[in-house]
Amino acid sequence: MTQAAPSLRDRAGTFGLSTEEFDLLVSQIGREPNALEAAIVGAMWSEHCGYKNSRPLFRHFPTTGPQVLQGPGENAGVVDIGDGWGVAFKMESHNHPSAVEPVQGAATGVGGILRDIFAMGARPFAVLDSLRFGNPDSPRTRFLLNGVVEGIAHYGNAIGVPTVGGEVTFHPSYQENPLVNVMALGLLRHEDLAKGTMGEVGNTIVYVGSKTGRDGLGGAVFASADLSNASQADRPAVQVGDPFMEKLLLEATLEAIQAGVVAGVQDMGAAGLVSSTCEMAYRAELGITMDLDLVPTREDGMVPMELCLSESQERMILVPVPGKEQDLLDLLAKWELDVVTIGQVEAHNNYRLTWKGEVVCDLPVALLNEAPKYTREGVESEEIRAKRERDLSGVPVPGDLGAVLTDLLGHPTIASKRAIFERFDHQVMTNTVVVPGAADAAVMRVKGSGMGVAATSDCNPRFVYLDPYTGAAAAVAEAARNLACVGATPLAITDNLNFGNPHRPEVYYQLERAVHGIADACRALNTPVTGGNVSLYNQYTEGDERVAIHPTPTIGMVGVLPDVTKRATMDLKGKGHTLYLIGEHADSIGASQYLETVHGLEAGHVPPLDLTREQAVIDATLHLIRAGLTDTAHDCAEGGLAVALAEMAIAGNTGLTVTLNAPQETRPDALLYGEAHARILIATPDEAGTEAALQAQGVPFARLGTSGGDRVTITLPDHHIHLSATVTALAHAFNTPLAEILG
Repeated sequence: MTQAAPSLRDRAGTFGLSTEEFDLLVSQIGREPNALEAAIVGAMWSEHCGYKNSRPLFRHFPTTGPQVLQGPGENAGVVDIGDGWGVAFKMESHNHPSAVEPVQGAATGVGGILRDIFAMGARPFAVLDSLRFGNPDSPRTRFLLNGVVEGIAHYGNAIGVPTVGGEVTFHPSYQENPLVNVMALGLLRHEDLAKGTMGEVGNTIVYVGSKTGRDGLGGAVFASADLSNASQADRPAVQVGDPFMEKLLLEATLEAIQAGVVAGVQDMGAAGLVSSTCEMAYRAELGITMDLDLVPTREDGMVPMELCLSESQERMILVPVPGKEQDLLDLLAKWELDVVTIGQVEAHNNYRLTWKGEVVCDLPVALLNEAPKYTREGVESEEIRAKRERDLSGVPVPGDLGAVLTDLLGHPTIASKRAIFERFDHQVMTNTVVVPGAADAAVMRVKGSGMGVAATSDCNPRFVYLDPYTGAAAAVAEAARNLACVGATPLAITDNLNFGNPHRPEVYYQLERAVHGIADACRALNTPVTGGNVSLYNQYTEGDERVAIHPTPTIGMVGVLPDVTKRATMDLKGKGHTLYLIGEHADSIGASQYLETVHGLEAGHVPPLDLTREQAVIDATLHLIRAGLTDTAHDCAEGGLAVALAEMAIAGNTGLTVTLNAPQETRPDALLYGEAHARILIATPDEAGTEAALQAQGVPFARLGTSGGDRVTITLPDHHIHLSATVTALAHAFNTPLAEILG
C-alpha cells in the first residue's frame, strides 16, 4: 500500500513554522498556502526576520531624542553630530554561518552590515567586531578564530573600509557556537538620508548588484535554529561574498541617492529578495507585483523558492523617483552591475509574485511583516541563582598577588588583541586618529569639520550570566565610559542581543531582564536605542545536553568629539604625571575575571551599578579632557584597577608607582582586581588644576601616585602588600597569548 505524501502542514517545520503557526497562516488567508508561500512566511516569521520572541520586549527601549535622526525600523539608525552631519550605525550578527564556515560567515557579515549603512545614504567609514570564542587551547577555537579574522580582513580590507576596534572574549560556553557581531558606521549629510520605502503606487522596483545564486538558501531560518553536529550540512545556507562587487554597488547606490533619482533603497539581506521588498512595501502600506523570470541568475534551472529566498550577497533594491526611472537605470549601468526592473508598486496591499506567467505567491504584505508575537514566562535558573548568592568570604587571598597580575594580563580575554588588529587595515580612508588598542574607543575625524566620531562595542557576558539586569545595564555604562575616555559625548546605541533558545524559561528570563537593564541604563545616560539585531537559539546539542552561550547583549555606542584634537588615549605620556582614580575603590571580588581565572569560580554578586554616579564620572572625565587637563584616560573594567594601571604603563612604555589606601577589612585582591563600575583612571601634569576641577565636579576621586621609571609598583600599606614588575615583563605577558593562539 502506497503511503500518502506528507501534507504541507505535516512539513511545516521544514519551512521554519510550527504547526500552530501554519494553522494561523491558513486562518488568516482563508486557504492552504502553496509550498512557496509557506516557505516565504517561514522566512519572514523566523526570529531572524520577524523577532517574534523579542519584539514585544522592544517597547521598553527609549528610541527618541533630539540627537536621533532615524530610530529603529530602517536599515540603520542615524544620529545628528552637528554641522549638518549625521552618523548611520548598526550592529548585526553572523553567528550561525561563522560556526559552520568561519571565513565566509564573517566576511559576509561585514558585507551585509556595510550595505545597511550605505542604504541610508551614508558612506561607510568604520567597522568594529565583537567576537566570542570557546576554549583558546582548543583546535576548533583556533580554526574558528583564524577563519573569522581572515574573513573580516579579506572583506574589510578589499572594500576599503577600516576595521578600527572591537573586543574578543574566550569562554567555554562559546565552544561550538561562536559569536560574530559586526558594527559599521557611515557619514552622511542630512539631506542625503535615504529610507527603505516603495514610495507611491506606480513606482517601479529595480534589482541591482550581483546575480542570484543558490548560496545562502534558508539562511534566515538557519539563523533561527539551534546548532547541532549536523549543522555542517547547512554550508549552503552560508553566503559567499565578493567585496569588489560590493564596492561597485556602494559607489553606484551613493551616487544615485546624491543625484536625487532614488525614492527608496533596501539591502537584500536575510531572506533575500522577499524580505527586502516586503519590508519596503510594508513601510509604504502598499502592495507589489514582481516577475521572478526577470531576476538575474548565475545558475541554470533556478526555481521560485530559490529566487525568492537566496541570500546571495551584494544585491540591493532601488525604487526610482517617478519620472527618473531611465536616469537611474543609466546611472547604474555605467557601474557594470546587473540592473533589471523586476516589478512595480500596486494599490492592492498584497505581495504578488509571478513566474512563467502564473501567480505563484499572493499574500497580504501586512501578514508577512507581522509575525506572531510570543510573550513567554521567564524563570531564573536556580543553579545560576545559587552561584550568584555564593558566599565568597572563604575564598583565599593568593600569597603572590603580583603573579596574579601577570596571569590576568595573559588571559586571552584581557590580553592585547594586536595580533588580530594587525591583520586589519585600520588607516584606509585616513580618518582614523585613534587606532585599535590605543584607547578605550576608536576615533575617526570628520574631514573638513574639526569634529570626531568615536565608537565602541562592549559586553561582559559573565556579568549578564550572573545577573542579566545589572550585567546588561553595565554594558551600556561601560560603553559610555569608554567613549568618555577618548573625549566623546555618548549619543546613542545599537544592540546585538545574543541569547540561547527563548522557549527555555531560564533563557527567556535572561533576555527579558537584559532588555530592561539596557532600557534603564539608556534612559539614565541619554543614549537612545536606534536599532540592532537579535540572535537567539545560540546553543548546541552535545549528547543529551543543550549547551547555551552565556547571554551576550553586545552594546555598540557612538559618540561625538566637538573638537577632535581634544581627545585622550590610555598610554602614559611621560614621567612625573599624577595618576588619579575618578570613582571609588572596589570592595568585592564577585563576578570578576580574577575570581574565574585564579579560583575557577563564576560566582558572586555583580558589583552594584549606580547610573547617577556613572554619569557624574563621565561628565568629570569629559571636562578634564576638554579643559586640557588630561590626555590620558582609561576605564577600569575586566581585571580591575591593577590590570588597568598595567595596561596604561604598557601602552606608554612607562612605569608607575601608586599607593592604594583602603580600610584593612577590604580584601586586597578586591582592591586590586575587583571590577566595580563607574571608575576611570587619568594621568595629568597639572595636579592642582585637576584636583580643583574634580572637586568642582563633585565626584569622588583618589590620588594614586605618579608615572615614571621602568617598573609598575603598587603598594597596599594597610595590607602590607607590595607588587612590583618591569613594564617589559608585563608587556610580554600581555602581548604574547593572542599571537600564539593565532599561530
